[in-house]
Amino acid sequence: MSEAMSEVRSERAVVISDSAARRIAVLKAQEAAAGAFLRIAVSGGGCSGFQYGLSFDDQRNPDDFVFARDDIAVIVDDTSLDLLNGAEIDFVEDLMGASFQIKNPNAASSCGCGNSFSVAV
Repeated sequence: MSEAMSEVRSERAVVISDSAARRIAVLKAQEAAAGAFLRIAVSGGGCSGFQYGLSFDDQRNPDDFVFARDDIAVIVDDTSLDLLNGAEIDFVEDLMGASFQIKNPNAASSCGCGNSFSVAV
């Protein structure tokens, strides 16, 4: 593993809640993805300008940053981290359903479904 791939910079971080870490572990077991990481990426699109993407990935790229809680690792590429810096990844279960929620301090606004956001210009 290269130095850049294992480095976690204190000025740029993503926090994984305990609830999210537990849910990621369950999903990894269900998907038989024991060696995979949860990749969180931001791409253009959605109803507010940017959208979140979550997927399992067994590859780490040179520009990926790793954020861990317990035995769960989440990877975020450098460009996405610019838009996710300081965000908390949470998993919430309530009467309306269950979902991952990204509490992103960089989002100026978000859509009703929470999968899309915009940033202040």
